[in-house]
Amino acid sequence: MTLDPGLRGARVLVTAASRGIGLGAARAFLAEGARVVVNSSNRERLDRAVAELRTLGEVDGIVADLRRRAELDRLVDGTVARLGGLDTLVYVTGSPRPGVFLEQSYDDWSAAAELLVVSPAYLARRAAEAMGRSGHGGRMVFLTSTAIREPIANIATSSVCRIAVAGLVRTLARELGPRRIRVNGILPGYTRTDRIEEVVADAARRRGTSPDAVLGELVRDIPLGRLGTTEELGRVVVFLGSELSSYVSGAMVPVDGGALRSVG
Repeated sequence: MTLDPGLRGARVLVTAASRGIGLGAARAFLAEGARVVVNSSNRERLDRAVAELRTLGEVDGIVADLRRRAELDRLVDGTVARLGGLDTLVYVTGSPRPGVFLEQSYDDWSAAAELLVVSPAYLARRAAEAMGRSGHGGRMVFLTSTAIREPIANIATSSVCRIAVAGLVRTLARELGPRRIRVNGILPGYTRTDRIEEVVADAARRRGTSPDAVLGELVRDIPLGRLGTTEELGRVVVFLGSELSSYVSGAMVPVDGGALRSVG
């Protein structure tokens, strides 16, 4: 049996998609024939990403800072105007700077909450309004981190604030289900991106060792014996952001090579 995700012509918004996990998700949707709007706060990086992605399908870019309400409004309104509606929202965002708890200031916590709590909640509301107008529902996929189950050293603000995404997913699955909007989350583990390089370099500096030594230690703790790739994450995003997962809502799916030890 051939599995068809039913994404040909689907209208998809992927945030923070100029590189890393967001870019991998955009590639995966375009490979399935979706029409995609990608977002970044950096015009130069966004232009490069759009130029690359246009070799795969129909894509457009909108510059917007996910920490600013007016820009979130402009992002959703611009996406709906360009695509004629919205079927799938994929929420990816950058991370606060690395650091242990006692290094984080009030401003650090405020900025992290704005990025990792307020931003996804408000964007979800605007996306739900757009999906509701279509009359046939939609899908939302929120990318967070395995740190919400097992906090990771040296990223205190991220380990704390990203937990809110799990609450958002479960809340929206209950409230938006009657509107035929499914909401799920993904917990990426260690994935080969610029962010993992930043975290590894920070850990190496603190411990007085090399980034290669830190990375080797991380990989040894992953049962599958390697870092994940953005392509592998993209395939899971497509599953949850398409009709392949038509009876899945409220799930938080780890994509971590088996690294999580916790149950549930």
